[in-house]
Amino acid sequence: MESKGKQVQTYTNQDQRLRALDRRQGATENNHLRAGVERNLAEPLPQARDHQAWLKSREFIDAVIRLGPVKGRRRWCREDAHER
Repeated sequence: MESKGKQVQTYTNQDQRLRALDRRQGATENNHLRAGVERNLAEPLPQARDHQAWLKSREFIDAVIRLGPVKGRRRWCREDAHER
């Protein structure tokens, strides 16, 4: 795989720990930095929030609330709802 040079700034304590890790594992700083980049790239990106979908859901919830309480007794209990 082709590589591209990058300049990376690290904090002093990170540099010291990275060098110690390199000596302990016999790998290079570049290998550890590339592995860190890969771990970060493997995380899924957060999805953008759909504000319109939230407003639509909120309108539905408000409409249900405006209907008021349901007449009669409910035929289920909280534990039943959690089993589904």
